[in-house]
Amino acid sequence: MNRFFALIGALLLAFISISSACTAAPTGLFHFTLEPDHGNDRIKASFRGENRPNHDNNWSTDFRPSELVGLDLAGFRGAGSRPLRFSVIREAGRLDCSGNGGQSYAAGNCSFSRDPAFAELLRSRGIGNPTDEQALGLMAVNARREMIDAVAAARYPTPSINDLMALSALGVDGSYIRNMAASGYRPQSIDALIQFKALDITPAWIAGFSRIGYASLPADELVQLKALDITPEFVAGFDRLGYRHLPVDELVQLKALDITPDFVQRVAAADSSLPPINKLVELKAFGRRH
Repeated sequence: MNRFFALIGALLLAFISISSACTAAPTGLFHFTLEPDHGNDRIKASFRGENRPNHDNNWSTDFRPSELVGLDLAGFRGAGSRPLRFSVIREAGRLDCSGNGGQSYAAGNCSFSRDPAFAELLRSRGIGNPTDEQALGLMAVNARREMIDAVAAARYPTPSINDLMALSALGVDGSYIRNMAASGYRPQSIDALIQFKALDITPAWIAGFSRIGYASLPADELVQLKALDITPEFVAGFDRLGYRHLPVDELVQLKALDITPDFVQRVAAADSSLPPINKLVELKAFGRRH
């Protein structure tokens, strides 16, 4: 399960970073810097709350140039220094920024304003009335109405504002939710949906297990399989040896101990028989090698 916990840990760190940035400047005033995101044509933007300039956790992300509305790219990239303005406009709110830039670098200040219609949407759905800090967080992760609509249409429990930030930070959108539901999977909680997306559990990945006889697995078993990177090919290897339709808990044991079909074949050749799963586990746990 180490891979799963590492992914969830990374998500939590990213979420804490976003949340910290959102509490860094309750007044909505930020200092920004822009510079090239080397290796692609995007622009890296960093935002720091003016009220807490030494705060370690600030919002930093990359944008397509078109997302920095009004930015004079020629001025940003050209020689010298000149005044520059741009806006980041999203459904939850907007940042309006002005400063100076040139030679592919810019710096200045931004002010944040929430979108009243988006805040009213959250209130009307029973999600809550976002604080200024939460409104900024929703804008930072680009929370969108279509994702909120898809959550409601799939009949999930009503999410919290923090749930929306986590889902948006992971890139969960309406298409993902609808496709999972169409595949017969609608986790019973928002937390389970977050786990699914964090582990990149997709309809196509689920279909691979359905094709080898593992249809309609419970959500927690899918999480275990994905967290340990158990693939249909791994399962099929045991099936070919004669271990028919092993339960998920036994597959998890085998994978966690790095018991592979090749290892089993070596054990079987030495013992002249196909050993039961519990014997394989004992052999591997006690360090027997073939």
